[in-house]
Amino acid sequence: GIGYSNANVGGYAERMLLSESLIVPVPNGLAPTRAALTEPLAVGVHAVEKARVQGDEVPLVIGCGPVGLAVIAALKLKKAAHPKLGPIIAADFSPKRRELAIKMGADIVVDPGQTSAYATWQQQAALPPVKDGKADLGLGGVPAFRQALIFECVGVPGVIDTIILGAPLFSRVVVVGVCVGPDQFLPAMAINKEIDLRFVRGYTPPEFRATLHMLADGKVDPRPLITGTVGLDGFAGPSEVCVAIGRAAARRPA
Repeated sequence: GIGYSNANVGGYAERMLLSESLIVPVPNGLAPTRAALTEPLAVGVHAVEKARVQGDEVPLVIGCGPVGLAVIAALKLKKAAHPKLGPIIAADFSPKRRELAIKMGADIVVDPGQTSAYATWQQQAALPPVKDGKADLGLGGVPAFRQALIFECVGVPGVIDTIILGAPLFSRVVVVGVCVGPDQFLPAMAINKEIDLRFVRGYTPPEFRATLHMLADGKVDPRPLITGTVGLDGFAGPSEVCVAIGRAAARRPA
């Protein structure tokens, strides 16, 4: 329950009661500031594992907060084993987050306020002409594209509906963002497109351990995620700390 309730102590408690079976040793002298990023990165690793990557998809990550960046990093690792995967496309309104997305492994970033992320995806995923410059036409004469793999990493009402409307036929959509309020979308649209909608949460203990070792072995560079450091004196007061933690927990799995 740590991070989900103000009744349970968190990372700033003087002492914490831990389960020995859940404690993982930090290997290779990994710095604590980097080891601490195991948790958000493990969320991305789990989401990509649940996406059942085949190796020829064109991924689109919607939202480049901590979880979206973790998904991008996990996709980059997959790309090393599947060279045909990609390009990895990421979309976010924030210029800073788009910059971080590039550092974490995105090949193309999109400002949704200026350009449609789905139009960008189509440009990158369109199959080449098959003969005499003619496009390969798929079902119903629609131009054929590579498999779409879309990650929802925002967790705000309405985003799933927007993705279903913009996604191409037969997309696999992985919902990683945690929307804690009511949401709605049009099932008929997802049915007509035969969209595979999959929800994921957190990570497994083996994935957490594997992510820690990825960091220790230098397979993932988490330094772009560390945008600042603050001590206890940097917080205005306990009430504001609780509010900040509560809002963070509402945005993503703790």
